Amino acid sequence: MATIRVLVADDHPVVREGIRRFLESCPDITVVGDVATREALLSSVHNARPDVVLLDIRLGDADGIKAARHIRRLYPHVKVVIFTSYADKAYLYRALEVGVHAYVLKNIAFEELTETIRAVYAGERRLSAELIGDLMAYFEQLARAHSQQASGLSEEEIQVLYLMANGATTQQIAQAMHWSEATVKRRIRAVLEKLGATTRAQAVAEAFRRGLIS
Repeated sequence: MATIRVLVADDHPVVREGIRRFLESCPDITVVGDVATREALLSSVHNARPDVVLLDIRLGDADGIKAARHIRRLYPHVKVVIFTSYADKAYLYRALEVGVHAYVLKNIAFEELTETIRAVYAGERRLSAELIGDLMAYFEQLARAHSQQASGLSEEEIQVLYLMANGATTQQIAQAMHWSEATVKRRIRAVLEKLGATTRAQAVAEAFRRGLIS
């Protein structure tokens, strides 16, 4: 059985010691170091060559996600597991964009943590169950942005589509967008053309189909 080399990065000594003691009780895991700062983390990744880095989002005043980006860029073979108390979706989105292999919260059981380490080492991705909803919203946001870019619609035109979907009249759209009614009619014609529709109803249906509005 291969031994998984793990580096622990957390600025709380008690957390580091607790994680180290538990992981060292696992026959297939070796802790190659525990660090508290970004500088020590990057040095240890270079020198100890871990398979997996267990990384908190905050390392003192340093940003753990920026450190993760650095590791992913220079050491692409190293798996990065964000292990943090921050459930904020902004942190989750940033971590996903960097390309971390797992994002798990510190309220999980130690057994689940070791399962996560083994899973990412084997090439899988992991996420705490309570963050799955945020992950789905993240991918929905990405899909909508891609669809909008492909359609050529502007943010204002998407707003017009939302208003049309809610049954707004030309006059109501003009009031909501602070446009003249002539401008509304011109912009609606542009929306219809970009969506290949001939009526407002068709445009709204196509926008729903493409995920431009929901």
